[in-house]
Amino acid sequence: MTAVVFIHGTGVREPGFSATAGRVAAGLTELRDGLRIVPYYWGGTHGATLAAGGASLPPAAGTSRGLGEAPAAEPGDETVAAWAALYADPYAELAVAAGGAAPATERPPGAVPPAQTLQARLAALAAQGDAPAAELGPGLARAAGDLAAHPLLAPAAEALDPDDLPAVAARSLAARVIANALYADAPLIPVGETRDDITERLAEALGAPPRGTQRGVRSLLLRTAGSAASRAVVRRRRALTEAAHPAAGDVLRYLTRGAAVRADLRSLIEGLEPPVVLVGHSLGGIIALDTLISAPLPQVALLVTAGSQGPFLYESGSLPSLEPPAPLPPHVPDWLNLYDPRDLLSYVGAALFPGRVTDIAVDSRQPFPAAHSAYWTNHVVYRHIVDRLP
Repeated sequence: MTAVVFIHGTGVREPGFSATAGRVAAGLTELRDGLRIVPYYWGGTHGATLAAGGASLPPAAGTSRGLGEAPAAEPGDETVAAWAALYADPYAELAVAAGGAAPATERPPGAVPPAQTLQARLAALAAQGDAPAAELGPGLARAAGDLAAHPLLAPAAEALDPDDLPAVAARSLAARVIANALYADAPLIPVGETRDDITERLAEALGAPPRGTQRGVRSLLLRTAGSAASRAVVRRRRALTEAAHPAAGDVLRYLTRGAAVRADLRSLIEGLEPPVVLVGHSLGGIIALDTLISAPLPQVALLVTAGSQGPFLYESGSLPSLEPPAPLPPHVPDWLNLYDPRDLLSYVGAALFPGRVTDIAVDSRQPFPAAHSAYWTNHVVYRHIVDRLP
């Protein structure tokens, strides 16, 4: 009788583990009779916990410890929230303004549309290259050209006060440049003071009144991205940390103290009659791979990983058991690696270990991160596994 050891991934705890293991057992036994499904629940014994109950969390604003109290409003909370919205969508302010624009009316003879004047100034700014916003990172010239041609610019210009329009455009440009830097994982992002100084200079170059006037962001984005939302995230930091930390903590804990997890898995395997198949999801696949590399386990006839980062950790020199360019040891069994092209936490290994790994793409039709958790509801996954079982 083939024994299939299922090894779960990061952040999984009860009752989620039993539900997942049950689904895996059902999916496999539906296609193959006589299998023995053996769950390995390492999260209960070796998973990460907040040992001191969250003592590492900073105190919230306006409190001594702040673990259960709502913080007071901090100066700049509203501006921070608005910029966060702009980094997510640099044209957000234009969209808000355009949404409140009045129906178009006939313009007096000779009147110049406000967007036309701004477009000319944007073109002049683009001609200077990236220099006027060099501290923010590259991309100002392109951002200015894109903004001048953006379909939201004309209706937003009609709706905004002429003094507000250049400031809104300047914030859009600054947000676009910083968003590009964030997307490129730039190691240095300017502080808010630098960002605001450059944005002010851009606004004046686009025709804004002198520094110090109140305009733009308070009357637009802060209607939807105000201080209440910003403070709510701070208030919820404990809940957010406790919700996220098992997954992140499990990875860090395994990479620094994974020997016990591997030792327990080895003991479990050694107590099973061959043939044994290891099926690991996400970090579970790394645990299985490391255990097999570390020393021979002749009972194991097949390794199956799904949504695993094992190949990436090896290539980056982070896999505990094997450092490149060392090949897989001969005692490691056949390796079936299932990945979803939309799962950004799945990697392929055939090019790293020629002839030792079979990579197969499976499509859950889910975006990331849902794709990372959709393997075990995909019948195609079970078919690929069962087709290779000893």
